[in-house]
Amino acid sequence: MYFRGMKVTSGVVKIDKDENNLIGISIGGGAPNCPCLYVVQVFDETPAAKEGTLESGDEIVSVNDVSMKGKTKVEVAKMIQSVGTQVIINFNKLHADPKQGKSLDIILKKVKHRMVENMSSATADALGLSRAILCNDSLLKKLEELEKMESMYKGIIDHIVSLLKSHFDMCQVYKAFGDVFAEIGVREPNPSASEAFSKFGETHRSIEKQSIEMLQNLKPVLNDLHTFLYKAIPDTKLTIKKYADVKFEYLSYCLKVKEMDDEDCQYQMLHEPLYRVETGNYEYRLILRCRQIARKRFGKLRSDVLEKLELLDQKHVQDIVMQLQRLISSFGSLHIDCHSWIKDNLISPVEVDLSNTCTFTYPELESSPYQDEDQEEEEAEEAVPELLGGLTLGGNLPEMETKSSKKLAEIDLLSID
Repeated sequence: MYFRGMKVTSGVVKIDKDENNLIGISIGGGAPNCPCLYVVQVFDETPAAKEGTLESGDEIVSVNDVSMKGKTKVEVAKMIQSVGTQVIINFNKLHADPKQGKSLDIILKKVKHRMVENMSSATADALGLSRAILCNDSLLKKLEELEKMESMYKGIIDHIVSLLKSHFDMCQVYKAFGDVFAEIGVREPNPSASEAFSKFGETHRSIEKQSIEMLQNLKPVLNDLHTFLYKAIPDTKLTIKKYADVKFEYLSYCLKVKEMDDEDCQYQMLHEPLYRVETGNYEYRLILRCRQIARKRFGKLRSDVLEKLELLDQKHVQDIVMQLQRLISSFGSLHIDCHSWIKDNLISPVEVDLSNTCTFTYPELESSPYQDEDQEEEEAEEAVPELLGGLTLGGNLPEMETKSSKKLAEIDLLSID
């Protein structure tokens, strides 16, 4: 049977009562205004909900083979309570497409709920907007917290990437420094100097290798932070937005049901017939079915949001903190290792011993310092053997020329052990 595009089929269901002698449904319609009685709501965690056959909008035809035609909803409720522990209900199932109930009116109501969601009661009243149940949902406020968290982690990741890039550049400096001194060590003819240069260069090469290895080990840290920022947070935000959309749709159907109930009451007070009620109230039953479907989706998505938020908090508190600690400890370990290598190889290829005081004495000038150039050249030639005697690295000191009349200081060049 079809009515206004909605298919109706017959069926029978057996429901066992609970300890309160109830099956868990509310009933609407019935005499004297409506020719049929129907299920308004199936309550959660009740025998009817667990059995799962009856839905909002289904017509109740008989109870334990007793016809409900001409009965009031109060009489049907009493009859269900008066039977034994099991209730047998003959019903007409309403097969309705939820899209039929999603009218322009429902869409406008969703927009209205979105408008009043973050308004205070005073603001909503001043604008003439009524506030429905479940407004100012704490889960929706999580969106703001997630956006702040997203901004914070973007800053952390940018800072870590900048730090790792700078450290990589420093590694290249270490490598270049080590290569230069290793090459000098190979070419140095003096064995002691060659060993010193080579050891100095190898130390810096080791620092570079250890740093590169540390950077490779830190890749999972960045990958985990990227997963958290670009997958976990956006996925949770999307789930919250879907939840909000379903919530507003559910609230819109709730408001529509209330408006239709108020309309029915007004006509009853005026003792005037309402056409949709007299013809079986199919429009109202369709809205009841749509409200039930929206409520189920609302409850499911709410559970999904709570679960994802819990997982996100756990990942934020445990995994992310662990990764940041891993980052800090890796740099700390590298610093300790580098300090140990430098300390064990604290040798500079060339050292000038300034502990022996280098005294510079200046004789009184009786004439211009530029008048006896030949004498100055002779003094310079006499000073060359002294400088050569102080050089122990095996290198050749170039010829030195001076035009100063000042007496040269004694300079000791220490050898590298």
